[in-house]
Amino acid sequence: MSDTGDTFDRLKKAVNDHADKAEGVVGKAAEAAKKATGGAHDDKIDKGAGAATDYLRKRAQENKKSQDKDKG
Repeated sequence: MSDTGDTFDRLKKAVNDHADKAEGVVGKAAEAAKKATGGAHDDKIDKGAGAATDYLRKRAQENKKSQDKDKG
């Protein structure tokens, strides 16, 4: 189980460090999920994708502020 926790922590760090790039993946994953469920859960998928996108946008803004702060 320790390996799973380590892997998850590395994944979280990668997503947080590259939130702007990960944001595009959310939309693709949502579309794949909608296709896989035949549209039966589109509202739930949209809600989850929206929440994930909001989180990633906030992380991307924080990362940009941090990079700007480090530059000057």
